[in-house]
Amino acid sequence: MKQLKKIAWGLVMALAMVTGSHAAGGDSIPLDRAPKTTNDLASLQNGAKLFVNYCLNCHSAAFMRYNRLQDIGLTEQQIKDNLLFTTDKVGETMKASIDPRQAKDWFGANPPDLTLIARAKSSHSGTGADYLYTYLRTYYRDETKATGWNNLAFPNVGMPHVLWELQGERRPVYEERMSHGQKVQVFTGKWEQVKPGTLSPQQYDDAVADLVNYLQWMGEPAQNTRVRVGVWVMLFLALFTLIAWRLNAAFWKDVK
Repeated sequence: MKQLKKIAWGLVMALAMVTGSHAAGGDSIPLDRAPKTTNDLASLQNGAKLFVNYCLNCHSAAFMRYNRLQDIGLTEQQIKDNLLFTTDKVGETMKASIDPRQAKDWFGANPPDLTLIARAKSSHSGTGADYLYTYLRTYYRDETKATGWNNLAFPNVGMPHVLWELQGERRPVYEERMSHGQKVQVFTGKWEQVKPGTLSPQQYDDAVADLVNYLQWMGEPAQNTRVRVGVWVMLFLALFTLIAWRLNAAFWKDVK
């Protein structure tokens, strides 16, 4: 019986960890809807540039080759001139330039590969794109943390805010609410700009949307082709069904 209680308690704790992150006041942070435009080549190209400039320093995309970026409208020369580091070649995979041992010492763990991150973060709360879109827009200054940053979507995150120069510094706005007879601080969904960034809030949101679009596309580069082919297949099946139905009626019209 004691063993069963331990197992049940372990399942409860695991479920609590999976159900989502919590804010300082204890309430879950709702995920913002990410603009899903994986067929927008300009958005994907800008997202690829942001990924190489800000993410690839620490995070790899070991299942994605540079030359696959030709699928989003970039030429091989553009990839070489704008997205490759000095020693990389266009046919190689996207590998991080950071030393894994140094990364573990700095962040406590080696930064994860991001090839499938948009698919891996999907949950009952929203898609992986929704999570990433919210995560990259909910960083705030926290001097109690080693990195100087914290995140509402991922409390106590070990990753610093690599896009802070673009977004600037913001502070989440809380309000007091009663919960179980006690006053708690609850996030209102509003932010106070402490220091401006190089981009306006709307420009930053657009840049994050482009980056998330690219991460979503990178998880399945053939998704747009798959959807397009699927539509034609369904139209063909609908037409074939109509023809088969009329042929069946013609063949059996004299049979009673």
